[in-house]
Amino acid sequence: MMTVFVMVACGEKSAQGNIQKEPSAYPTSLLSVQSVQLESVYPVTVKGQEDVEIRPRIDGFIDAIYIDEGSVVKKGQLMFKINSPQSEQALTTAEAALNSAEAQVNTAKLNVDRIRPLAEKGIVSQVQLETMQNTYATAMAAKAQAEAALKNAKATIGWTNVSSPVDGVVGPIAYRLGSLVNSQNTLTTVANTRNVFAYFSLNEKVLMEFLSTLEGTTQAEKIKNAPEVTLTLADGTVYAEKGRIETITGTVNVTTGSANFRAEFPNPEGLLRSGVSGKIMIPRTLDNVLVIPQKATFAQQDKILVYKVQGDVVEQQIITVLPTPDGKSYAVTSGLNAGDRIVTDGVATITNGMKIKINN
Repeated sequence: MMTVFVMVACGEKSAQGNIQKEPSAYPTSLLSVQSVQLESVYPVTVKGQEDVEIRPRIDGFIDAIYIDEGSVVKKGQLMFKINSPQSEQALTTAEAALNSAEAQVNTAKLNVDRIRPLAEKGIVSQVQLETMQNTYATAMAAKAQAEAALKNAKATIGWTNVSSPVDGVVGPIAYRLGSLVNSQNTLTTVANTRNVFAYFSLNEKVLMEFLSTLEGTTQAEKIKNAPEVTLTLADGTVYAEKGRIETITGTVNVTTGSANFRAEFPNPEGLLRSGVSGKIMIPRTLDNVLVIPQKATFAQQDKILVYKVQGDVVEQQIITVLPTPDGKSYAVTSGLNAGDRIVTDGVATITNGMKIKINN
């Protein structure tokens, strides 16, 4: 009895092994082309249209400060007063030299006026008259030099008043009352922020890809046709004004392998300050591309793959993609064609060559 039982059990097990498992059903999608807008995001540093360092042109002590950090100034507005004894002494010396030169001119002219009638009557020689005339000309030249020196001294004393060369916002003030300063010291900065520049860089490969998407034959034409860009500030706030790319450096930095870009943004409300950071977004529209969900893909090493459906069997397919702004999809740039069917979910449970049931 025992032997019969074993034989029957083995027979039942063999029969069960011959039963084929039904293929599992997976959701799939038939691909078709569409248009999609992509976003490329890069870190930026914002600078004022004019960031001017304010330096004294003479040596001296800060005698007065007429502005404060963060205040708005106009072009020509007085900012600092420098006490420069050396400049004051130079002005006094120049004034005295001019007075002396004028006196010498007057004396020489008197001598010429006195000798001329005598020379005309033959009382004194013509040589004496010419000597006096030369003395007068020399005195006039000395006076002209003294006048130039006085003009220079007045200009120098005028440098004790330090004014803003542009409209803008005052930065940090590095020196205070009584500080000894010279032309090597930066007293503060004035940033003209009516418009601001956002600086960022692209590596060589991305630069070429970006330029290839723009219309035009020259770089200038391509920049002109570049789309408007959006600025996102460090706190995540999207700046209301749109900007435009204005320049691309003509050379690629050999150290970083990147080219520098400059985008300009209007700043009518003065919300953007020089030195702030953020991110710039460059939109890009792709026509006639395939869009697939990211959950339909999986990674092997450095490659992105999908399962392409061939009849009732799936095959691995390598693709290249670009992420879409929603963070949930990919735009497929190669590896798939319109009309292909792919598995859109559950790819972690599938193996290459596996049979599936299509669940549309």
